[in-house]
Amino acid sequence: MVVPTKSTISLAEFLQLPETKPASEYIDGQIYQKPMPQGKHSKLQDELLSAINQLGKPTKLAHAFPELRCTFGGRSIVPDIAVFEWSRIPLDEDGEIANRIEIPPDWIIEILSPDQSPNPVIKKILFSIRQGTKLGWFADPRDRSVITFQPNQMPEFISGTDLLPVLSVLEDWQLSATELFSLLKIN
Repeated sequence: MVVPTKSTISLAEFLQLPETKPASEYIDGQIYQKPMPQGKHSKLQDELLSAINQLGKPTKLAHAFPELRCTFGGRSIVPDIAVFEWSRIPLDEDGEIANRIEIPPDWIIEILSPDQSPNPVIKKILFSIRQGTKLGWFADPRDRSVITFQPNQMPEFISGTDLLPVLSVLEDWQLSATELFSLLKIN
């Protein structure tokens, strides 16, 4: 995240602003613009989205969304990947996904970009966990590790062949840190 772009404004004022590219987030009255994703970030995000949706969508268990604005708990964040259990996908009156997502995702995945400071990203995951998110991943392509976050548990550092936790609705999916970062290869 970058330094705030403006002095304190309200969440309602923030939500009236035009979207930026890359996305801006509203945290504690300040606006922060996310860094522009680079190669490893984009590849990992794309491959993870695809893998989660290949498992979760056909069976109507879960759906992963890229860069989906989620506004809850007085903040408006844009996780790299927001995963919702199927029964919790916010819908509008037509049964389509709602434009405004006002609940925390069940699973938040953040991928560290080269010029990004890890602490603000970790704080975003911790905030989401306190607001009801069931699982958070903080993936660092540089050292091929993932810090995982779950309610009422200490964060776990996972690397190598250790398995990563996934949402309970996807419990049959097993993925190690090594397998996750092998998704960066171009086959």
